[in-house]
Formats: sequence, C-alpha cells, structure tokens
Amino acid sequence: MKKSLLTLTLGGLGIGITEFVMMGLLPDIAKDLSITIPQAGHLISAYALGVVIGAPVLVAIAGSYPPKKILMALMMMFVAFNAMSAFSPDYTTMFIARLLAGLPHGAFFGVGSVVASRIADKGKEASAVSLMFAGLTVANVIGVPLGTFIGHNYSWRYTFVIIVIVGLITLLSLKLWMPALPATKNRDLKKELGFFKLPEAWLIILMIAIGTGGLFSWYSYIAPLLTDVGGFSADSITYILVLAGLGMLVGNFIGGKLADRFSPAKASVSLLIAMAVTLFIVHYISANQTLSLLMTFVTGAVAFALAAPIQMLMITTAKGSEMLAASASQASFNIGNALGAFLGGLPLAAGYDYTSPVWVGTLMALTGAMFAWMLIARNKRLALAS
Repeated sequence: MKKSLLTLTLGGLGIGITEFVMMGLLPDIAKDLSITIPQAGHLISAYALGVVIGAPVLVAIAGSYPPKKILMALMMMFVAFNAMSAFSPDYTTMFIARLLAGLPHGAFFGVGSVVASRIADKGKEASAVSLMFAGLTVANVIGVPLGTFIGHNYSWRYTFVIIVIVGLITLLSLKLWMPALPATKNRDLKKELGFFKLPEAWLIILMIAIGTGGLFSWYSYIAPLLTDVGGFSADSITYILVLAGLGMLVGNFIGGKLADRFSPAKASVSLLIAMAVTLFIVHYISANQTLSLLMTFVTGAVAFALAAPIQMLMITTAKGSEMLAASASQASFNIGNALGAFLGGLPLAAGYDYTSPVWVGTLMALTGAMFAWMLIARNKRLALAS
C-alpha cells in the first residue's frame, strides 16, 4: 500500500470507530449521563445530522484549497470535537459534541476519495478508494469491539480518548506522507452546484440514502436480533460484531474490484439486489445460531462491498464537481443510517419481533436497486441519443 493511501485508511479507522462504537456504548453513556437509552440514541442521530450538514458545506467552503490542507484541517476538527465528547459533563454538551464531531466525516471521505482516485494507478481507482474505506471496516473488526469492551469495563470516556489518539496519528501521517496535490484552479462553486440540477445526481443520492438504509435497518438492531431471536448470550455480541466487521473488510475489497472490472453503476445495482437477498435470508434463519453467524458475515460483506462502487459512481458522474459530489454521497449514506434505524424501528414499535426490521431493510435495498437501474437506463438513453 502507498503511504499516501495509508493516511486515508487511518482517517477512515478513526471515523469508523467514532461512528459505530456509539451503538455499543449507549447503555454506558445513558447510565453515566443519567438519561434513558432512547435519549442516548439521539446522540447517534446528532452525529448523522452533523455529517449531512458538514459534508457539502465544508467542501464548498474549503474546496479551493490544496487537498492536503483540507484533509489536515478536517482531522484537526475531528480531534477537537471527539475530545469534547470525551469530557462532556452532561447530555446537552454531549449532543453538541456529537453533532460537531460529525461535521468533518463526510467531507474527509469526499475529499479523500477524490485524492485516492488521483494518486491511484490507472484502472485501479475504485480499489484505491476501497483502501480508504478499509479503515471503516478495520474499525468494525478491531476498534469498535475494543472500544465497546473498554466502555463496558472501564469508562466510555476512555474510548473517546483512544479515538482522539487515532486522530492525532492520522494528522501526523497526513503531514508526513500525503503528497501536496495542487488546488483546483479557477474554481466555480456555482458551476459545481449545478451538478445537483441533474437527474443523475438525485438518482444516485436516492439510491444511496434509501438503498444503504437497508444495512442500518439490520445493523441498528443486530444485538437484540442475536440475543432475543438467535439465543446468543449478551457477552457474545462483541465477538459476533467482529465477525460482521470481518465480512465488511472482505466485502469492501471485493466491491472495489467489481467496480474496476465492470462499472460502478453495474456493481451498485448488483450489490443492492444481493443485499436484499441476504436480508431476506436473515429473516428466516435468525433462530439457527450456525446459519445466523454465517449470514452475519455474508450480510456485512455484501453491505460494505457497496462503499467503493457508490463513491466512484458519484465521482465519475460529477465531472468538475467531484469533491462536492463525493461528500454529498457520504451525507446520503448517513441519511441512510438515520432512515434505516428509524424505519426499521417502526415495526418494533408496532409490536413485531426483532426480525421485522430486516423486512424493512429488504424493501429499502430493492428500492435503492431500482434507482440504480433507472440511472443505468438513463445513461444508455443519453448514449444512444448522442
């Protein structure tokens, strides 16, 4: 791996831990801050909202600066606001800290994916982007389980201290190893924003926001699904999440290869259909522990195989607006996070069991595949017309 790509992987690791570890720390944070678990769940929503706000806004503001400076500034924000999370004395401060910590998330991946595609060898752009997203998957294999363990047995605040340390290491690696790529010359923000007037832009945004929501309909409620339906002990959940993370790690690299070999659009529609199929299977096998473990790995793999293809799809579609569009895809992904958790919780609130969110996820993945297919069909019509 090129050292320059390793810096992006490290950034993805830190961001992945701070995003996903919250799901495992909710009981500990709720107890320490004297709030309910549903209130603690709002901290996850606060982070997702920060991503949605920060991704396009920060790239729009900073897009004319050299990419290395942008990435370093975003990582400084990451360190500062996660430190604020670690020392938050009450719920209000923690809510604000999580909102602010989400701001650099989408912008980092948006700028980082464009940088990765620029420094990659020709024909391996999607694979290079997948290396950046590998940080997210490693976070789910190692960082999130470790952070959850530390939070349960010592203090959730120590987990955020570790996140800050990862951010500082990333900041140092960016300074030492990231090449000084030139800034975009004669940047026209109005012209860049014009991308969002195109139907293609909104087809991709809808594909990501709804399609990837299928992942979060499953993953947001994976712990009670495994304990209440699968009969696993609460102590085993950490190890099963490692298994899901390993699936994500493997799937991420497969997705990059698929996008390079075929096309980002074809890879996206195929993987969204595959996600719907895997979630459909999960519904019926969750009571069988052996099959449940197998499908936890497979579902994680299929879901994260989407990361590189959808990012490359946005970049290749948005010529001249790559950074802004790539950051918008990350905002869309976090809208999917919020939508999946919210919609997946509706059947639970109605009294259905913990397999019911998976049905919601299946429908969301199929809807995302429909938007991907509409994009492919539109591109074919435009090609024939020209």
